[in-house]
Amino acid sequence: MSALHLKALALALAAAASGQLSAQEHGQHANHADHADHADHATQAAHDTHGEHGGHDHAAHEGHAAHASQEAERAPGQPVTPIPALTDADRAAAFPQLRHHGMQHGSGPNAYLLFNRLEAWDNDRGSGQAWEAKGWLGGDTNRLWLRSEGERSRGRTGKANVELLYGRSVSPWWDVLAGVRRDFAPGDSRDWLAVGVQGLAPYNLEVSATVWLGESGRSMLGVEVEHELLLTNRLILQPMLEATAHGKADPARGTGTGLSTVEAGLRLRYEVDRRFAPYIGLAHERAFGDTADLRRAAGRSTRSTQVVAGIRFWF
Repeated sequence: MSALHLKALALALAAAASGQLSAQEHGQHANHADHADHADHATQAAHDTHGEHGGHDHAAHEGHAAHASQEAERAPGQPVTPIPALTDADRAAAFPQLRHHGMQHGSGPNAYLLFNRLEAWDNDRGSGQAWEAKGWLGGDTNRLWLRSEGERSRGRTGKANVELLYGRSVSPWWDVLAGVRRDFAPGDSRDWLAVGVQGLAPYNLEVSATVWLGESGRSMLGVEVEHELLLTNRLILQPMLEATAHGKADPARGTGTGLSTVEAGLRLRYEVDRRFAPYIGLAHERAFGDTADLRRAAGRSTRSTQVVAGIRFWF
């Protein structure tokens, strides 16, 4: 290759290197200009925002600085806001000591006595009085029950009985009962063994069913159903249905075999106080089967209806 050719090649290489350097410088200059424009734009935006929100951005910047400081100080794996250890004060606040009040039974036995019916009537056949009472002594599971009912008419006691029963709760709504009963009238006194259940059936029906076993193979079944309809907070309508059946005839007491009597009542009471309520109502009783025949033979009516008035109270 001649000297002339070598000189031309050197000039071409120098020109190419110079052009590449110029292009790089131009690109760096452009990038620098774009970065400067972007920085100016960001500065202007921050300035505008600061002008609009006042000191809020300043507080945010301080919060970010504090957060960055905490991030730098905490050790790897340590939570940002660690949960403090439980103290005795925390445990006391979470599990406060309950105060003893009326909702919690005391250590001793409790007592309750209800006169569900204490009433009188006056009709064409004369005046009369009737009662029905029950009470208990004990706790939530084991109780000693006392029940009594009876009536008087024309100055004579038509029927009267007292029951002493042991009751045990077998569910939140039902009790099983067992004990003794004594009938004082009519006729001579008689004793019975009693077994039964009582409780709250669906639709708020108060149900009581008892079987009594007496001397000489006598037996008796009694079922009573009551319901309370709240017409207002103090005005309550109480329908009642009671049926009695005997397994063996007892002519001395005017009872025959099978279904003996059915009594239906409807009483409307007004609770002046929750413990005291006067009422008025209608009561109807009817005899069936052999019992009705025995009453006819004795010249007695097989059915009776009377308007009653009385009070209901408990303590």
